[in-house]
Amino acid sequence: MTSQTAEPDEQAGFADARYLNLETYRRNGVAVRTPVWFAAAPKDASGAGSRRFYVISIADAGKVKRIRRNGAARIAACNMWGKVTGPWSDAVVEIVTGDEFDLGRRLLDRKYFPWRQIGNLTAKLSRRERVVLAIRPAKANG
Repeated sequence: MTSQTAEPDEQAGFADARYLNLETYRRNGVAVRTPVWFAAAPKDASGAGSRRFYVISIADAGKVKRIRRNGAARIAACNMWGKVTGPWSDAVVEIVTGDEFDLGRRLLDRKYFPWRQIGNLTAKLSRRERVVLAIRPAKANG
């Protein structure tokens, strides 16, 4: 087993990115790409596994429905229009609750201040349920 000098998320250009292109799959296998804000969780003390990324979304959004059916995805750093700026990486996405939900929201609120605070106010007024997605990237595909 060889050791790598950088984590998969650093190799794929996520370290400095503001947007992530999240590719999820419809029932018929067609890929749907969505540029989203994301925040990286701090690495755990053990150093095991890759870093997790968090995304917040409306619970009934298409990407969330697709993830409920199939958590397999691909991710790449991108600009706000979805133009990919780094290599694609396979990933596993899951909807999280409890402490991990709170962690994801805090990280996103900090990274995208003050825009997330405006979004939080809008979410309270609209009363639409929000979910936090945790994304575990695999090695970059190149």
